[in-house]
Amino acid sequence: MTRTHQAPPPVATLDKAADENFPVAPFFLPRAWRDDLMAVYGYARLVDDIGDGDLAPGGADARHLGLDPGDDRLAMLDAFEADLRRVFSTDGDDPHHPLLRALRPTVRRCALTPEPFLGLIEANRQDQKVRRYADFDELLAYCELSANPVGRLVLAITGTTSPERVRRSDAVCTALQIAEHLQDVAEDLGRDRIYLPADDMARFHVTEADLAAPTAGASLRALIAWEAERARELLGEGVPLVGSVNGRLRLLLAGFVAGGRAALDAITAAGFDVLPGPPKPTKPSLLRHVGVVLRSARREG
Repeated sequence: MTRTHQAPPPVATLDKAADENFPVAPFFLPRAWRDDLMAVYGYARLVDDIGDGDLAPGGADARHLGLDPGDDRLAMLDAFEADLRRVFSTDGDDPHHPLLRALRPTVRRCALTPEPFLGLIEANRQDQKVRRYADFDELLAYCELSANPVGRLVLAITGTTSPERVRRSDAVCTALQIAEHLQDVAEDLGRDRIYLPADDMARFHVTEADLAAPTAGASLRALIAWEAERARELLGEGVPLVGSVNGRLRLLLAGFVAGGRAALDAITAAGFDVLPGPPKPTKPSLLRHVGVVLRSARREG
């Protein structure tokens, strides 16, 4: 076994947690939870990096998976899925990628199932084939693969899964995904992807050329405001979710909801002009929203 194969989980991948709209594994959580959440985050981040083409061709990640420099993203996702299945295998065949080796103890400790992990891979396969979404329902179906599995994994890791919590968690995760799409309109267009529903674009008289402009015109700003309000409504499901749990988990889930609200505040503060660059939430805004969510959850509880 080579030294590269024995390397710890890549720090660069895990470091991207600091750029998320929400806290991934904050200090106040028990160490075991933090480790498990970071293992899941590392997996999700790497799958997205593969799907977005953000990894160096023929780099360490490709070598871990036994790929050639000329292999495309779909081939890499296929190899990554094969390696994921080694995480759940009982035949003694260890995963090849260090992030997946780090994931295996979490899977076993928390009795996680393959389905949420496979959903994230399938979302990134879809990104290679589907570049436009006809309507909001199609976008929601995409979020069912790309975002909702993460919330379900958080519930599983913390031992708090229930049908009602899953339903509300799905709404929050979808809202977080929509907020990220709104922040990244220009970046996504650079990858020939548009996550604004086509029927909404037509309703607001927004063309693809409008998305390529340096700044957003009035029609695009109105569209972004419309989609942001949809995300805010979905985030409303988060208050009862937060109120349904206790202790440090309540604070963690409040951070997720608050992160979404703070991201939407940043979009609003930019006048819904997301084209010059992603509007980023501020820490004071995040903390303010955490307080609001916690107070609302206590009132509802």
